[in-house]
Amino acid sequence: MATAQVKRAFRYRFHPTSEQAAELSRTFGCVRKVYNLALATRTEAWARQERVNYNATSAMLTAWKKTEELAFLNEVSCVPLQQALRHLQTAFTHFFSKRAQYPRFTSKKKSRRSAEYTASAFRFRDGRLTLAKMTEPLDIVWSRPLPEEAKPSTVTVSQDAAGRWHVSLLCQDSAVQPLPATDTAVGVDVGLDHLLTLSTGEKVANPRHERRDRARLAKAQRSLARKAPGGGTNRRKARQKAAKVYARIADRRRDHLHKLTTRLVRDNQTIVIEDLAVRTMVKNRHLARAISDAAWAEFRRMLEYKAQWYGREVIAVDRFFPSSKRCSACGSVQNTMPLSVRAWTCACGTTHDRDVNAAKNILAVGLTAPVCGAGARPQRSTPGGRSAMKQKPLRREP
Repeated sequence: MATAQVKRAFRYRFHPTSEQAAELSRTFGCVRKVYNLALATRTEAWARQERVNYNATSAMLTAWKKTEELAFLNEVSCVPLQQALRHLQTAFTHFFSKRAQYPRFTSKKKSRRSAEYTASAFRFRDGRLTLAKMTEPLDIVWSRPLPEEAKPSTVTVSQDAAGRWHVSLLCQDSAVQPLPATDTAVGVDVGLDHLLTLSTGEKVANPRHERRDRARLAKAQRSLARKAPGGGTNRRKARQKAAKVYARIADRRRDHLHKLTTRLVRDNQTIVIEDLAVRTMVKNRHLARAISDAAWAEFRRMLEYKAQWYGREVIAVDRFFPSSKRCSACGSVQNTMPLSVRAWTCACGTTHDRDVNAAKNILAVGLTAPVCGAGARPQRSTPGGRSAMKQKPLRREP
């Protein structure tokens, strides 16, 4: 299998000086302003049954900068502003392709604070990164090395709700190569009691990261609720304390999922999963918190892009396939199977563990998909959608 080099984003923490923090904050605000202005303009044109593309909004940006009201847009680098327009164009492309909803306006308090710089707006030499409009390089905490002779094509700077600053460098990683082909395949059944159950009989415990910090999170939320809405420094500090608890939960969850998906991809040539409707499932108010904490959708996303990197295959079984009610030994299907039943005995005399039996059935129907094409589908070719950059997406060719 011929492969193209994979582009990976390497994210690091950094500690800006007061001048750099002020410059980046101004940039975030200008990016948000330009995005919202362009979205408002395109929405008005949409109501008139007219279409405004990226080139038109780019020309509008030039005109906006010449007005007295928006003259402050000239104080920051123009590249992040242009990238905001490209991101908006991508959002409309997904909308017209029926892959996403209509783009929404960004909020100062709720939306992600970020700015994207292309190669013309930063300098990277000898491990020192300097952004446009800045005289000093960023103080980056290099927690892991970049690939040898890496030349970042895009740099994204962001600040999360917990006040942490991150910089993400998009580089080609020649170290990512297809793994040697094997004949191993595994079926994966996700759950809440156990995060994963494999067709081999192995069960991976659900760490329940959110539950472990629930008391700390509740305390932080109570403190925030006592502060007057629209308050000053005290409310901002309380909001940041709550955000730090959320960030701690998300970091641990992400780390655990990375380790699981990497192991599955390295050990198996084919991985079969269920095509679950997670967005619909989280509408169940009794299970929404537990399902969100398990992060099934994020698990699948990681599994798919890593399989694409390393020459593996991910197959998704139809969500309506009766994996739990079908006997993996004789193939008979039970009429009902309440969630409270964790083990059952088939008429053929085989006693099943509910989750292990489901994983075996998922594997069996997944392996028949390439032959008969029923009940399953292969992995998506472009997990997570296309990039907003002006470049063709990297694809593997057989």
